[in-house]
Amino acid sequence: MALFMVFITTVGFVFGKATGYGMSYAGFALILAGVMSFGSYYYSDKIVLASVGAQEIEKKDNPQLYNIIENLCIGDGLPMTKVYVMDTDAPNAFSTGRDPKHAAVCVTTGILQQLNKVELEGVLAHELSHIKDFDIRLMGIVAILVGFVAILANIFMNQLWWGGFSRDRDREGDNLQYIFILIGIILAILSPIAATLIQLAISRKREYLADAAGVLLTRYPEGLATALEKIEKYKSPMPQVSNATAQLFIESPLKGENLGNWFSGLFDTHPPIEDRIRILRSM
Repeated sequence: MALFMVFITTVGFVFGKATGYGMSYAGFALILAGVMSFGSYYYSDKIVLASVGAQEIEKKDNPQLYNIIENLCIGDGLPMTKVYVMDTDAPNAFSTGRDPKHAAVCVTTGILQQLNKVELEGVLAHELSHIKDFDIRLMGIVAILVGFVAILANIFMNQLWWGGFSRDRDREGDNLQYIFILIGIILAILSPIAATLIQLAISRKREYLADAAGVLLTRYPEGLATALEKIEKYKSPMPQVSNATAQLFIESPLKGENLGNWFSGLFDTHPPIEDRIRILRSM
């Protein structure tokens, strides 16, 4: 989090120098990033759930799903989470929130239709492990900050295009500003990519841990392994999911968007599903 704040402030400083507003731009970026971090801590779960169109359900709406989650929470020493459902054929699931007392698990209607009880239990144990390990807090805040870096870059490029620069400078300042404009353009292109790569690297590591922790809870690796095989067979992307929230899901919902094995691997939100299945079946 601290490194992200430094990163955002540095980007803001360069953009400020390029536009002629100096440290005021960096100060604005730092304050806004702080406000967004605070807001994302308390409201990231609501933002994420609303963005994907998830609806909260009660026990009477789906007793089997509710009972599975309730039993797993008891077994893992967690308070009962809120339960949400997304109306989509794609089989997937995710968890969100800031801590175990303020958490939610969301599943798609597709996963409820395609998985049996044991497989669904493996998926839900994986998601509850994210809650127990506080991955939900980390990834929720990181998702908001990555989005903010993209917004900051977009504001700068709009100013560059429409000429929204401060004119109070001398010739030497002009020359220095042109240098910062060049650096700013490079940063505007690369900073969202760098921020996304940081986000995705964190996400991939946490998926391996959640797989292992979920199996530790169910004591049945094959349940999650088979569930991942079924999820992997569904090749269509989920249009209601953005790049900022894709890393929250148990498997990438942005399927079918690869640009090549090596290049697309840099932007994978999850480790290769074949590796995850192989590790699960070696347990």
